[in-house]
Amino acid sequence: MNQSTSFPPAASELLPRQLDIVQCAKQHGFVTIDALAERLGVTTQTIRRDINYLCSQGILSRFHGGAAFRSSIVNLPYETRRDSLSREKTRIAMAVAAEVRDETSVFIDIGTTAEAVAMQLVKKRNMRVVTNNLNVVDIMRASEGVEIIVSGGSVRVADRALAGVATADFIRQFHLDYAVLGVVAISRSGDILDFTMEEEPVTQAILGCARNAYVVADHSKFDRNAMVKVAHVSQASAVVTDALPDEGEWLRCLSDAGARVIVAPM
Repeated sequence: MNQSTSFPPAASELLPRQLDIVQCAKQHGFVTIDALAERLGVTTQTIRRDINYLCSQGILSRFHGGAAFRSSIVNLPYETRRDSLSREKTRIAMAVAAEVRDETSVFIDIGTTAEAVAMQLVKKRNMRVVTNNLNVVDIMRASEGVEIIVSGGSVRVADRALAGVATADFIRQFHLDYAVLGVVAISRSGDILDFTMEEEPVTQAILGCARNAYVVADHSKFDRNAMVKVAHVSQASAVVTDALPDEGEWLRCLSDAGARVIVAPM
């Protein structure tokens, strides 16, 4: 049985130190290597080996400087997501920006990778941006070449996202040149996954509001665990990523699902 379909090891198969790491990750969501080494009285090299093993078993997800508990129902804190894989997100953003022309209209979604795209698009001329992300407003508001339109909806304080039925209804009013969709996870069958059913109407509205829709997903989003199907990659023009785990297999899976894949250059 391959790793993607195997079950995590039973608690009895983990070392006491590894159980402590898992418990800390469950409690705090994200744990750093340095803090774990100090807490458990071992070297950072030992913690890295433990984290690598726990990630290989599907219990934790590795991020820069630490790891997080894998959950199908709860996302990582916004600050953790913002500060992780920043170089990879910049590469993805540059690849999307290369596809987007001046003097066009763009929808930019919530999520830290979509925000990285916004940082690249501030260099464009005569662009109209529609967004449900107040962080995107902050990123782009000083650009003389960008006009910003903000959706309605309820503000989610944790990540400054606008969400809900009013947001989806607002987005459906537009017919734009491009859309940039941030995602929680992508399955091998091509399903785009999220943690809550409430995200589905907004996701569908974003995919339907533009002639060219780009799903932006760093390599950690592939085979990640999330419980709700909100869309399918075949609804997008392309999936843009920094890398694919098991590249050959994932290219086949996404191709079979009807997706064009753009891997950002190094």
